[in-house]
Amino acid sequence: MAKEPMATSGHAAPAGRGTLVFEARALTKTYTMGEVTVPALRGVDLDLYGGEFVVLLGPSGSGKSTLLNILGGLDVPTSGTVRYLDHDLTTSSDAALTTYRREHVGFVFQFYNLIPSLTAAENVALVTEIASHPMTPREALALVGLDDRADHFPSQLSGGEQQRVAIARAVAKRPDVLLCDEPTGALDVTTGVRVLEALVRINVELGTSTVVITHNAVIARIADRVVSMSGGLIAGVERNESREDPHALAW
Repeated sequence: MAKEPMATSGHAAPAGRGTLVFEARALTKTYTMGEVTVPALRGVDLDLYGGEFVVLLGPSGSGKSTLLNILGGLDVPTSGTVRYLDHDLTTSSDAALTTYRREHVGFVFQFYNLIPSLTAAENVALVTEIASHPMTPREALALVGLDDRADHFPSQLSGGEQQRVAIARAVAKRPDVLLCDEPTGALDVTTGVRVLEALVRINVELGTSTVVITHNAVIARIADRVVSMSGGLIAGVERNESREDPHALAW
């Protein structure tokens, strides 16, 4: 992997990259619990570009999820700024952040959060019914290789299949950005590969800017760039000269 500067100062994309999608500057986040303050982010600068597949790599407590939540409009920083295209997320109202999440961002978490009484297609339809230009549920399920499981309930699906339904639900509204927090954390290796394969396919075929949190350094090889975090800071940014197929990973 080639090392590169941790952030760029302008809006021009480096060679081979798309438009600057996220621009984060001096982000801090401090949580207060009684008289104790816990710094989660200590001054993060980061640029993310259109169509990139980025892995946020680091141990638990390094600030990965906090950064992802701020990029996704689920949380706000204590100080600093983060822009999504021409939108300043740090000064946006709650209503504006809700609109931002609905129209631009898809989320995938470690736990699938599917509704047990709904089929796979019906779980995906929960998003398509409120989106402006969605795929059909079956189109989204086909994208993750589950078009033949559309009428199955979560209890009839394996863990990996449930996670792929969650991914289909996230991408059915055609988000510009897909944010994934430990999407393979609860899965075995074989199943995790299928989930990563679905994420890579979405990134390549739809051009969705994709950020994946993981503590597993092996997964970093499928990314365009790897952002390493430690102690609430970015410890380094490296670019892969080529992206490995998930099936080639040696876990």
